[in-house]
Amino acid sequence: MSHEKSKSPLWHGRFSEGPDAEAVAFETSIHVDTRMALDDIRGSVAHAGMLGKSGIIPASESELIVGELRKIAADLEAGAIEIDTGAEDIHSFVEGVLTDRLGDVGRKVHTGRSRNDQIALDERLYLKRAVPELRLAVVSLVKTLVGIASAHTETLLSGYTHLQRAQPVTLAHHLTAWCWMLERDHGRLGDALNRLDRMPLGSGALAGSGLPLDRAAVASELGFAELTRNSLDAVADRDYCLELASALSILMTHLSRFCEEVVIWSTEEFKFIDLSEKWSTGSSIMPQKKNPDFAELIRGRTGKVYGNLIALLTMMKALPLSYDRDMQEDKESLFSAYDTALSSVRVFTYMIGTAKWNVERMASSCTGGHANATDLADYLVRKGMPFRTAHAVAAGVVRECIDSGVSDMVDLPFERFSTHSPLIETDVYAHLTPRACVSARDLPGGPHPSRVAEQIAELEAFVRANG
Repeated sequence: MSHEKSKSPLWHGRFSEGPDAEAVAFETSIHVDTRMALDDIRGSVAHAGMLGKSGIIPASESELIVGELRKIAADLEAGAIEIDTGAEDIHSFVEGVLTDRLGDVGRKVHTGRSRNDQIALDERLYLKRAVPELRLAVVSLVKTLVGIASAHTETLLSGYTHLQRAQPVTLAHHLTAWCWMLERDHGRLGDALNRLDRMPLGSGALAGSGLPLDRAAVASELGFAELTRNSLDAVADRDYCLELASALSILMTHLSRFCEEVVIWSTEEFKFIDLSEKWSTGSSIMPQKKNPDFAELIRGRTGKVYGNLIALLTMMKALPLSYDRDMQEDKESLFSAYDTALSSVRVFTYMIGTAKWNVERMASSCTGGHANATDLADYLVRKGMPFRTAHAVAAGVVRECIDSGVSDMVDLPFERFSTHSPLIETDVYAHLTPRACVSARDLPGGPHPSRVAEQIAELEAFVRANG
Protein backbone atom coordinates (compact mmCIF):
# COMPACT_ATOMS: atom_id res chain seq x y z
CA MET A 1 0.00 0.00 0.00
CA SER A 2 1.45 3.34 -0.99
CA HIS A 3 1.27 6.33 1.29
CA GLU A 4 0.53 9.59 -0.47
CA LYS A 5 1.27 12.58 1.72
CA SER A 6 0.46 16.20 1.09
CA LYS A 7 3.58 18.23 0.36
CA SER A 8 1.71 21.52 0.27
CA PRO A 9 1.06 22.88 3.76
CA LEU A 10 -2.08 24.94 4.02
CA TRP A 11 -0.87 27.45 6.62
CA HIS A 12 -2.21 30.61 5.03
CA GLY A 13 -2.39 34.29 5.79
CA ARG A 14 -0.05 36.81 7.31
CA PHE A 15 2.24 34.42 9.18
CA SER A 16 5.87 34.22 8.13
CA GLU A 17 6.55 31.02 10.00
CA GLY A 18 4.51 27.98 10.95
CA PRO A 19 3.78 26.72 14.45
CA ASP A 20 6.07 24.26 16.19
CA ALA A 21 5.25 20.58 16.44
CA GLU A 22 3.59 20.76 19.86
CA ALA A 23 1.30 23.56 18.72
CA VAL A 24 0.35 21.63 15.59
CA ALA A 25 -0.42 18.51 17.61
CA PHE A 26 -2.57 20.53 20.00
CA GLU A 27 -4.74 22.16 17.37
CA THR A 28 -5.19 19.42 14.78
CA SER A 29 -8.42 17.46 14.51
CA ILE A 30 -7.40 14.94 11.85
CA HIS A 31 -7.50 12.07 14.35
CA VAL A 32 -11.21 12.74 14.91
CA ASP A 33 -12.57 13.87 11.56
CA THR A 34 -11.11 11.21 9.27
CA ARG A 35 -14.49 9.45 9.26
CA MET A 36 -15.78 12.41 7.24
CA ALA A 37 -13.22 12.05 4.44
CA LEU A 38 -15.69 10.84 1.82
CA ASP A 39 -18.25 13.40 2.96
CA ASP A 40 -15.68 16.15 2.58
CA ILE A 41 -14.87 14.97 -0.92
CA ARG A 42 -18.53 14.68 -1.83
CA GLY A 43 -19.12 18.26 -0.72
CA SER A 44 -16.09 19.46 -2.66
CA VAL A 45 -17.28 17.66 -5.80
CA ALA A 46 -20.64 19.42 -5.63
CA HIS A 47 -18.98 22.77 -4.89
CA ALA A 48 -16.42 22.45 -7.70
CA GLY A 49 -19.10 21.37 -10.15
CA MET A 50 -21.17 24.43 -9.25
CA LEU A 51 -18.14 26.72 -9.65
CA GLY A 52 -17.77 25.56 -13.25
CA LYS A 53 -21.45 25.71 -14.11
CA SER A 54 -21.71 29.20 -12.64
CA GLY A 55 -18.72 30.41 -14.65
CA ILE A 56 -16.72 31.26 -11.54
CA ILE A 57 -13.89 29.00 -12.75
CA PRO A 58 -13.45 27.55 -16.26
CA ALA A 59 -15.65 24.53 -16.91
CA SER A 60 -12.62 22.51 -17.99
CA GLU A 61 -10.89 23.15 -14.66
CA SER A 62 -14.08 22.33 -12.76
CA GLU A 63 -14.31 19.00 -14.56
CA LEU A 64 -10.64 18.30 -13.84
CA ILE A 65 -11.12 19.01 -10.12
CA VAL A 66 -14.27 16.91 -9.92
CA GLY A 67 -12.63 14.01 -11.71
CA GLU A 68 -9.54 14.08 -9.48
CA LEU A 69 -11.61 14.34 -6.30
CA ARG A 70 -13.48 11.23 -7.35
CA LYS A 71 -10.18 9.45 -7.95
CA ILE A 72 -9.02 10.45 -4.47
CA ALA A 73 -12.23 9.03 -2.99
CA ALA A 74 -11.75 5.80 -4.91
CA ASP A 75 -8.11 5.59 -3.80
CA LEU A 76 -9.13 6.08 -0.17
CA GLU A 77 -11.80 3.39 -0.38
CA ALA A 78 -9.38 0.99 -2.07
CA GLY A 79 -6.62 1.69 0.45
CA ALA A 80 -4.32 3.03 -2.30
CA ILE A 81 -3.65 6.12 -0.18
CA GLU A 82 -3.77 6.64 3.55
CA ILE A 83 -4.93 9.72 5.38
CA ASP A 84 -1.97 11.73 6.57
CA THR A 85 -2.40 12.19 10.30
CA GLY A 86 0.07 15.05 10.13
CA ALA A 87 -2.51 17.17 8.31
CA GLU A 88 -4.39 19.77 10.31
CA ASP A 89 -7.81 18.38 9.48
CA ILE A 90 -9.59 16.33 6.85
CA HIS A 91 -10.21 19.39 4.68
CA SER A 92 -6.51 20.24 4.58
CA PHE A 93 -5.62 16.66 3.75
CA VAL A 94 -8.03 16.36 0.84
CA GLU A 95 -7.15 19.76 -0.56
CA GLY A 96 -3.46 19.02 -0.12
CA VAL A 97 -3.66 15.77 -2.08
CA LEU A 98 -5.70 17.52 -4.77
CA THR A 99 -3.14 20.30 -5.02
CA ASP A 100 -0.28 17.81 -5.17
CA ARG A 101 -1.97 16.20 -8.15
CA LEU A 102 -3.31 19.26 -10.00
CA GLY A 103 -1.14 22.15 -8.84
CA ASP A 104 -2.77 25.59 -9.10
CA VAL A 105 -5.94 24.14 -10.57
CA GLY A 106 -6.41 22.16 -7.39
CA ARG A 107 -6.13 25.33 -5.34
CA LYS A 108 -9.28 26.65 -7.00
CA VAL A 109 -11.48 24.12 -5.19
CA HIS A 110 -11.70 26.43 -2.18
CA THR A 111 -13.02 29.35 -4.21
CA GLY A 112 -15.96 30.99 -2.43
CA ARG A 113 -15.66 28.65 0.52
CA SER A 114 -14.39 28.76 4.12
CA ARG A 115 -13.49 25.91 6.36
CA ASN A 116 -16.23 27.28 8.61
CA ASP A 117 -19.03 26.43 6.21
CA GLN A 118 -17.11 23.40 4.94
CA ILE A 119 -17.05 21.67 8.31
CA ALA A 120 -20.71 22.53 8.93
CA LEU A 121 -21.45 20.82 5.62
CA ASP A 122 -19.26 17.77 6.30
CA GLU A 123 -20.83 17.16 9.69
CA ARG A 124 -24.33 17.33 8.27
CA LEU A 125 -23.46 15.05 5.35
CA TYR A 126 -21.94 12.52 7.74
CA LEU A 127 -24.92 12.64 10.10
CA LYS A 128 -27.35 12.24 7.20
CA ARG A 129 -25.60 8.91 6.59
CA ALA A 130 -25.05 7.88 10.20
CA VAL A 131 -28.36 8.68 11.90
CA PRO A 132 -30.44 6.45 9.59
CA GLU A 133 -28.11 3.55 10.45
CA LEU A 134 -28.83 4.05 14.15
CA ARG A 135 -32.55 4.38 13.50
CA LEU A 136 -32.49 1.05 11.66
CA ALA A 137 -30.70 -0.53 14.64
CA VAL A 138 -33.45 0.78 16.94
CA VAL A 139 -36.09 -0.71 14.62
CA SER A 140 -34.23 -4.02 14.68
CA LEU A 141 -34.31 -4.01 18.48
CA VAL A 142 -38.04 -3.27 18.48
CA LYS A 143 -38.55 -6.16 16.04
CA THR A 144 -36.63 -8.51 18.34
CA LEU A 145 -38.63 -7.44 21.40
CA VAL A 146 -41.94 -7.71 19.53
CA GLY A 147 -41.01 -11.24 18.50
CA ILE A 148 -40.44 -12.18 22.14
CA ALA A 149 -43.61 -10.41 23.26
CA SER A 150 -45.70 -12.23 20.65
CA ALA A 151 -44.75 -15.52 22.26
CA HIS A 152 -45.55 -14.32 25.78
CA THR A 153 -48.91 -12.53 25.70
CA GLU A 154 -50.19 -15.04 28.28
CA THR A 155 -47.00 -15.22 30.36
CA LEU A 156 -47.77 -13.78 33.79
CA LEU A 157 -45.27 -11.42 35.36
CA SER A 158 -45.51 -9.19 38.40
CA GLY A 159 -45.35 -5.50 37.66
CA TYR A 160 -43.33 -3.45 40.13
CA THR A 161 -43.32 0.01 41.60
CA HIS A 162 -40.50 1.04 43.93
CA LEU A 163 -39.11 -2.42 43.05
CA GLN A 164 -41.92 -3.85 45.19
CA ARG A 165 -44.53 -6.22 43.76
CA ALA A 166 -47.43 -4.10 42.58
CA GLN A 167 -49.92 -5.70 40.15
CA PRO A 168 -49.87 -8.70 37.81
CA VAL A 169 -49.17 -7.99 34.14
CA THR A 170 -47.59 -10.12 31.41
CA LEU A 171 -44.11 -10.35 29.99
CA ALA A 172 -45.48 -9.14 26.64
CA HIS A 173 -47.00 -6.08 28.31
CA HIS A 174 -43.68 -5.28 29.94
CA LEU A 175 -41.65 -5.74 26.75
CA THR A 176 -44.01 -3.62 24.67
CA ALA A 177 -43.47 -0.85 27.24
CA TRP A 178 -39.80 -0.99 26.28
CA CYS A 179 -40.79 -0.94 22.60
CA TRP A 180 -42.83 2.25 22.91
CA MET A 181 -39.89 4.01 24.54
CA LEU A 182 -37.70 2.94 21.62
CA GLU A 183 -40.36 4.02 19.12
CA ARG A 184 -40.16 7.53 20.58
CA ASP A 185 -36.36 7.38 20.45
CA HIS A 186 -36.65 6.55 16.76
CA GLY A 187 -38.90 9.59 16.33
CA ARG A 188 -36.52 11.91 18.19
CA LEU A 189 -33.63 10.78 16.00
CA GLY A 190 -35.81 11.45 12.97
CA ASP A 191 -36.67 14.93 14.25
CA ALA A 192 -32.98 15.70 14.71
CA LEU A 193 -32.26 14.40 11.23
CA ASN A 194 -34.96 16.61 9.72
CA ARG A 195 -33.64 19.75 11.41
CA LEU A 196 -30.03 19.18 10.35
CA ASP A 197 -31.10 18.65 6.71
CA ARG A 198 -30.15 22.19 5.71
CA MET A 199 -27.26 22.99 3.39
CA PRO A 200 -24.78 25.51 4.90
CA LEU A 201 -22.18 25.77 2.11
CA GLY A 202 -21.99 29.28 0.66
CA SER A 203 -22.13 30.86 4.10
CA GLY A 204 -18.37 31.39 3.97
CA ALA A 205 -16.60 32.35 7.15
CA LEU A 206 -19.70 34.19 8.38
CA ALA A 207 -20.94 36.63 5.71
CA GLY A 208 -21.44 34.49 2.63
CA SER A 209 -19.51 35.22 -0.55
CA GLY A 210 -19.21 38.05 -3.06
CA LEU A 211 -19.07 35.46 -5.84
CA PRO A 212 -22.26 34.32 -7.62
CA LEU A 213 -22.47 30.94 -5.93
CA ASP A 214 -25.49 28.79 -6.76
CA ARG A 215 -26.26 27.46 -3.29
CA ALA A 216 -29.53 25.86 -4.39
CA ALA A 217 -27.73 23.80 -7.04
CA VAL A 218 -25.26 22.50 -4.44
CA ALA A 219 -28.09 21.68 -2.03
CA SER A 220 -29.91 19.76 -4.76
CA GLU A 221 -26.76 17.90 -5.80
CA LEU A 222 -26.11 16.84 -2.19
CA GLY A 223 -29.70 15.90 -1.43
CA PHE A 224 -30.49 18.53 1.19
CA ALA A 225 -34.09 19.48 1.83
CA GLU A 226 -33.36 23.20 2.00
CA LEU A 227 -30.74 25.90 2.52
CA THR A 228 -29.68 27.42 5.81
CA ARG A 229 -31.35 30.81 6.13
CA ASN A 230 -28.59 32.93 7.66
CA SER A 231 -24.86 32.76 7.01
CA LEU A 232 -23.93 33.69 10.58
CA ASP A 233 -26.22 31.08 12.04
CA ALA A 234 -25.05 28.44 9.56
CA VAL A 235 -21.44 28.52 10.73
CA ALA A 236 -21.90 29.63 14.34
CA ASP A 237 -24.31 27.10 15.78
CA ARG A 238 -24.15 23.43 16.55
CA ASP A 239 -27.66 22.95 17.85
CA TYR A 240 -28.04 19.99 15.52
CA CYS A 241 -25.20 18.34 17.44
CA LEU A 242 -26.82 19.24 20.75
CA GLU A 243 -30.19 17.92 19.66
CA LEU A 244 -28.74 14.67 18.40
CA ALA A 245 -26.63 14.20 21.54
CA SER A 246 -29.75 14.81 23.62
CA ALA A 247 -31.69 12.19 21.66
CA LEU A 248 -28.79 9.78 22.07
CA SER A 249 -28.75 10.43 25.82
CA ILE A 250 -32.47 9.66 26.13
CA LEU A 251 -32.01 6.50 24.06
CA MET A 252 -29.18 5.43 26.37
CA THR A 253 -31.37 6.21 29.41
CA HIS A 254 -33.91 3.72 28.12
CA LEU A 255 -31.28 1.10 27.37
CA SER A 256 -29.76 1.60 30.80
CA ARG A 257 -33.13 1.08 32.47
CA PHE A 258 -33.73 -2.07 30.42
CA CYS A 259 -30.29 -3.32 31.39
CA GLU A 260 -30.96 -2.64 35.05
CA GLU A 261 -33.99 -4.91 34.81
CA VAL A 262 -31.99 -7.55 32.96
CA VAL A 263 -29.35 -7.45 35.70
CA ILE A 264 -32.00 -7.80 38.42
CA TRP A 265 -34.00 -10.44 36.55
CA SER A 266 -30.92 -12.59 35.96
CA THR A 267 -30.11 -12.86 39.68
CA GLU A 268 -30.74 -16.08 41.56
CA GLU A 269 -33.28 -14.17 43.65
CA PHE A 270 -35.42 -13.32 40.59
CA LYS A 271 -34.28 -15.82 37.96
CA PHE A 272 -36.73 -14.49 35.37
CA ILE A 273 -34.20 -14.46 32.53
CA ASP A 274 -31.30 -16.70 31.55
CA LEU A 275 -28.80 -14.85 29.37
CA SER A 276 -26.89 -16.76 26.74
CA GLU A 277 -23.35 -17.69 27.68
CA LYS A 278 -22.27 -15.75 24.58
CA TRP A 279 -23.58 -12.59 26.25
CA SER A 280 -22.38 -13.30 29.78
CA THR A 281 -18.95 -13.54 31.40
CA GLY A 282 -17.36 -15.54 34.18
CA SER A 283 -15.35 -14.57 37.20
CA SER A 284 -11.58 -14.62 37.61
CA ILE A 285 -11.94 -16.18 41.05
CA MET A 286 -15.45 -17.65 41.44
CA PRO A 287 -16.00 -20.55 39.01
CA GLN A 288 -19.78 -20.60 39.44
CA LYS A 289 -20.38 -17.02 38.31
CA LYS A 290 -22.33 -16.04 35.21
CA ASN A 291 -22.29 -12.27 35.11
CA PRO A 292 -24.52 -10.00 32.98
CA ASP A 293 -21.51 -7.89 32.07
CA PHE A 294 -22.83 -6.67 28.71
CA ALA A 295 -25.94 -5.25 30.34
CA GLU A 296 -23.75 -3.64 32.99
CA LEU A 297 -21.43 -2.15 30.37
CA ILE A 298 -24.33 -0.56 28.50
CA ARG A 299 -25.59 0.80 31.80
CA GLY A 300 -22.13 2.14 32.57
CA ARG A 301 -21.55 3.69 29.16
CA THR A 302 -24.76 5.66 29.47
CA GLY A 303 -22.84 8.06 31.69
CA LYS A 304 -20.29 8.52 28.93
CA VAL A 305 -23.00 9.67 26.52
CA TYR A 306 -24.41 12.04 29.14
CA GLY A 307 -20.90 13.44 29.56
CA ASN A 308 -20.61 14.01 25.84
CA LEU A 309 -23.88 15.97 25.85
CA ILE A 310 -22.71 18.09 28.78
CA ALA A 311 -19.37 18.71 27.02
CA LEU A 312 -21.19 19.97 23.91
CA LEU A 313 -23.55 22.18 25.89
CA THR A 314 -20.67 23.63 27.91
CA MET A 315 -18.61 24.21 24.76
CA MET A 316 -21.40 26.26 23.19
CA LYS A 317 -22.85 28.11 26.15
CA ALA A 318 -20.75 31.30 26.02
CA LEU A 319 -19.59 31.56 22.40
CA PRO A 320 -20.20 34.85 20.61
CA LEU A 321 -21.20 34.80 16.96
CA SER A 322 -19.91 33.62 14.67
CA TYR A 323 -17.40 30.75 14.51
CA ASP A 324 -14.99 30.15 17.39
CA ARG A 325 -12.29 27.49 17.46
CA ASP A 326 -13.91 25.94 20.54
CA MET A 327 -16.37 24.43 18.09
CA GLN A 328 -13.68 22.15 16.70
CA GLU A 329 -14.23 20.09 19.84
CA ASP A 330 -17.78 19.18 18.87
CA LYS A 331 -16.86 16.19 16.75
CA GLU A 332 -15.10 14.10 19.38
CA SER A 333 -18.04 14.35 21.78
CA LEU A 334 -20.69 13.83 19.12
CA PHE A 335 -18.97 10.90 17.43
CA SER A 336 -18.27 9.24 20.76
CA ALA A 337 -21.92 9.56 21.79
CA TYR A 338 -23.10 8.20 18.45
CA ASP A 339 -20.67 5.26 18.42
CA THR A 340 -21.57 4.32 21.99
CA ALA A 341 -25.31 4.45 21.32
CA LEU A 342 -25.07 2.43 18.11
CA SER A 343 -22.94 -0.32 19.64
CA SER A 344 -25.15 -0.41 22.75
CA VAL A 345 -28.35 -0.86 20.72
CA ARG A 346 -26.79 -3.64 18.69
CA VAL A 347 -25.34 -5.47 21.70
CA PHE A 348 -28.61 -5.21 23.62
CA THR A 349 -30.46 -6.63 20.60
CA TYR A 350 -28.15 -9.66 20.44
CA MET A 351 -28.23 -10.14 24.21
CA ILE A 352 -32.01 -10.00 24.65
CA GLY A 353 -32.70 -11.93 21.47
CA THR A 354 -30.72 -14.95 22.66
CA ALA A 355 -32.04 -14.97 26.23
CA LYS A 356 -34.37 -17.60 27.69
CA TRP A 357 -37.34 -16.75 29.87
CA ASN A 358 -38.33 -18.63 33.02
CA VAL A 359 -42.11 -18.63 32.61
CA GLU A 360 -42.82 -20.52 35.83
CA ARG A 361 -40.64 -18.25 37.91
CA MET A 362 -42.26 -15.12 36.47
CA ALA A 363 -45.73 -16.52 37.14
CA SER A 364 -44.80 -17.30 40.74
CA SER A 365 -43.90 -13.64 41.26
CA CYS A 366 -47.60 -12.82 40.92
CA THR A 367 -48.56 -14.81 44.01
CA GLY A 368 -47.75 -13.66 47.50
CA GLY A 369 -47.19 -10.07 48.44
CA HIS A 370 -50.88 -9.22 47.93
CA ALA A 371 -50.47 -7.82 44.42
CA ASN A 372 -54.22 -8.43 44.01
CA ALA A 373 -55.23 -5.91 46.70
CA THR A 374 -56.27 -3.30 44.14
CA ASP A 375 -58.42 -5.91 42.45
CA LEU A 376 -60.21 -6.52 45.74
CA ALA A 377 -60.92 -2.78 45.92
CA ASP A 378 -62.18 -2.85 42.32
CA TYR A 379 -64.41 -5.84 43.19
CA LEU A 380 -66.04 -3.80 45.96
CA VAL A 381 -66.36 -0.72 43.73
CA ARG A 382 -68.26 -2.79 41.18
CA LYS A 383 -70.68 -3.64 44.01
CA GLY A 384 -71.27 0.04 44.74
CA MET A 385 -68.72 0.84 47.46
CA PRO A 386 -66.87 4.19 47.16
CA PHE A 387 -63.28 3.64 46.11
CA ARG A 388 -61.69 5.22 49.18
CA THR A 389 -63.80 2.99 51.40
CA ALA A 390 -62.96 -0.03 49.26
CA HIS A 391 -59.29 0.86 49.48
CA ALA A 392 -59.50 0.89 53.27
CA VAL A 393 -61.31 -2.47 53.31
CA ALA A 394 -58.66 -4.03 51.06
CA ALA A 395 -55.94 -2.60 53.28
CA GLY A 396 -57.63 -4.18 56.28
CA VAL A 397 -57.69 -7.57 54.54
CA VAL A 398 -53.98 -7.21 53.73
CA ARG A 399 -53.25 -6.30 57.35
CA GLU A 400 -55.08 -9.40 58.60
CA CYS A 401 -53.18 -11.59 56.14
CA ILE A 402 -49.86 -10.19 57.32
CA ASP A 403 -50.76 -10.62 60.98
CA SER A 404 -51.98 -14.16 60.32
CA GLY A 405 -48.96 -15.17 58.21
CA VAL A 406 -51.09 -15.63 55.07
CA SER A 407 -48.98 -14.72 52.03
CA ASP A 408 -51.86 -14.20 49.60
CA MET A 409 -55.42 -13.12 50.36
CA VAL A 410 -56.80 -15.93 48.17
CA ASP A 411 -55.63 -18.24 50.98
CA LEU A 412 -57.58 -16.34 53.66
CA PRO A 413 -60.61 -18.40 54.79
CA PHE A 414 -63.93 -16.94 53.68
CA GLU A 415 -65.31 -16.65 57.19
CA ARG A 416 -62.47 -14.24 58.01
CA PHE A 417 -62.56 -12.57 54.61
CA SER A 418 -66.26 -11.77 54.82
CA THR A 419 -65.94 -10.01 58.18
CA HIS A 420 -64.38 -7.02 56.41
CA SER A 421 -67.48 -6.18 54.37
CA PRO A 422 -70.93 -7.65 53.80
CA LEU A 423 -70.36 -7.07 50.07
CA ILE A 424 -67.65 -9.76 49.97
CA GLU A 425 -69.07 -13.01 48.69
CA THR A 426 -67.52 -16.36 47.80
CA ASP A 427 -67.05 -15.24 44.18
CA VAL A 428 -64.32 -12.88 45.40
CA TYR A 429 -61.64 -15.55 45.02
CA ALA A 430 -62.26 -15.88 41.27
CA HIS A 431 -61.53 -12.17 40.88
CA LEU A 432 -58.22 -12.31 42.73
CA THR A 433 -56.21 -14.86 40.78
CA PRO A 434 -53.28 -13.37 38.81
CA ARG A 435 -54.94 -14.38 35.54
CA ALA A 436 -58.19 -12.69 36.55
CA CYS A 437 -56.34 -9.55 37.60
CA VAL A 438 -54.73 -9.30 34.15
CA SER A 439 -57.96 -10.11 32.31
CA ALA A 440 -59.86 -7.43 34.22
CA ARG A 441 -57.60 -4.74 32.75
CA ASP A 442 -59.18 -4.80 29.33
CA LEU A 443 -58.55 -1.18 28.37
CA PRO A 444 -56.47 0.28 25.52
CA GLY A 445 -52.85 0.01 26.63
CA GLY A 446 -53.67 -2.49 29.36
CA PRO A 447 -52.17 -5.94 30.00
CA HIS A 448 -55.14 -8.00 28.81
CA PRO A 449 -53.72 -10.29 26.10
CA SER A 450 -56.05 -8.88 23.43
CA ARG A 451 -54.94 -5.33 24.28
CA VAL A 452 -51.27 -6.29 24.17
CA ALA A 453 -51.96 -7.98 20.83
CA GLU A 454 -53.21 -4.61 19.58
CA GLN A 455 -49.96 -3.01 20.66
CA ILE A 456 -47.95 -5.76 19.02
CA ALA A 457 -49.83 -5.22 15.76
CA GLU A 458 -49.07 -1.48 15.90
CA LEU A 459 -45.42 -2.13 16.64
CA GLU A 460 -45.17 -4.66 13.81
CA ALA A 461 -46.57 -1.99 11.49
CA PHE A 462 -43.94 0.43 12.81
CA VAL A 463 -41.21 -2.12 12.04
CA ARG A 464 -42.54 -2.72 8.53
CA ALA A 465 -42.75 1.01 7.83
CA ASN A 466 -39.26 1.78 9.08
CA GLY A 467 -37.24 -1.40 8.61
